[in-house]
Amino acid sequence: MKIAFHGAARTVTGSKHLLTLKNGKKILLDCGMFQGMGKETDALNRVWGFDPAEVDLLVLSHAHIDHSGLIPKLVKDGFTGTVYCTPATKSLAAILLEDSAGIQEDDVKYINKKRAASGQPYLKPLYTLDDAKSCLSQFREVEYGNWFKIADGVELLFTDVGHIIGSAAVHLRINENGKTEQLTFSGDVGRYRDIILRSPEVFPQADYILLESTYGNSLHELQTTTPDQLLEWIEKICLNNRGKLIIPAFSVGRTQEILYSLNQLEVERRLPDLEYFVDSPLSIEATEVVKSYPQYFNKTIRRLLETDSDPFRFNGLKYVKTVEESKLLNFRNEPCVIISASGMADAGRVKHHINNTIENSRNGILLVGYCEPNSLGGRLMAGKKEVSIFGVNREVHATIGSIRSMSAHGDYEDLCQFLACQDPRKVKKLFLVHGEYDVQVQFKHRLVNKGFLDVEIPERHYEEGLS
Repeated sequence: MKIAFHGAARTVTGSKHLLTLKNGKKILLDCGMFQGMGKETDALNRVWGFDPAEVDLLVLSHAHIDHSGLIPKLVKDGFTGTVYCTPATKSLAAILLEDSAGIQEDDVKYINKKRAASGQPYLKPLYTLDDAKSCLSQFREVEYGNWFKIADGVELLFTDVGHIIGSAAVHLRINENGKTEQLTFSGDVGRYRDIILRSPEVFPQADYILLESTYGNSLHELQTTTPDQLLEWIEKICLNNRGKLIIPAFSVGRTQEILYSLNQLEVERRLPDLEYFVDSPLSIEATEVVKSYPQYFNKTIRRLLETDSDPFRFNGLKYVKTVEESKLLNFRNEPCVIISASGMADAGRVKHHINNTIENSRNGILLVGYCEPNSLGGRLMAGKKEVSIFGVNREVHATIGSIRSMSAHGDYEDLCQFLACQDPRKVKKLFLVHGEYDVQVQFKHRLVNKGFLDVEIPERHYEEGLS
């Protein structure tokens, strides 16, 4: 068999890895969208590097758009096979893909206005809302913990990795010519001290491993708890400056963690008496999906549910659904907290809120997750004094900050703990994916020192034979 890396290769988004067996069967691991890559983003998402019609099966690690976001386009371009995922992943993918389709259609309308003015031909969206809805008929749910036959000589096992609800490491047991080997794809590995989800599970010995490496060169902050850090920012911006605190947050995972932390502050009677807005219809839907899978919560949350029926709700919380309600937030003069998608601040309603607040020194923008360097969030995190938003240069006068401890990705200690169940001498090759190249180089040295003899950092579209 051989494997080709068509996304999340020396970059963090666009997860897409194609396995070709000796009998010609093709299995795609994830089908993610590139995000936050600047002007290159659209072109990257329109080129596959393979023929979707030749792919027989798709195994999806989790629902985040950088792992699932091109499934509607894959189907539109000829894929007719089955998409295997966990039940929670299917539930989340249903709402995330529809939201992504809406963004595609809105973005293309905006772009085409500019293209029309300069005499350029119109672009079409990557896919439509109808495409997003129709592809769901090809999804098939597989529970954690049991080997499941997906093709002749191929079995699939999902194990929980604690990244978001339903996220899984993918394990394929492949028999070719009487020889059985296991390939493991980590998906995105979560934290071993996550405040909501279970820790990543151990998994059977693998011959080949594809491992994410987003934070392969860093450790997350542990000295201060997330509720304490949020409280510090709320007091600084809303109470002292009398300004607005804008928090770009991914709709799945990060928003729920923020809400849980604010609820914890209220339980401890430390939450300031303010209005807290979740301005994202998708985040509202995603929170309901997350609450519907309590069996994936850790023991602490399950105990809390015995006395608190909704650990994601507290006094002062308000959900904003309509565009009109969202626009009205721009006219508020009172201090408040606005939690809105997207997490990289590159799209969605949060981009409008940042545009409206960034030039006022009373306000603050708090980044709570990974941001591609070219994304708006990445540029703000890098300390840029001026950024372009909707084609207009804005001076940065708002206070910019970040909370590294809230990442849903494991740091290098978490990633090494994830691999601790493996005998490195039995791993024939370990591929580092889903990471920036300089980070991966540092992480590779760490893994070699732990006994993994063959660690490779593939480029996009690189293909290699495995046996």
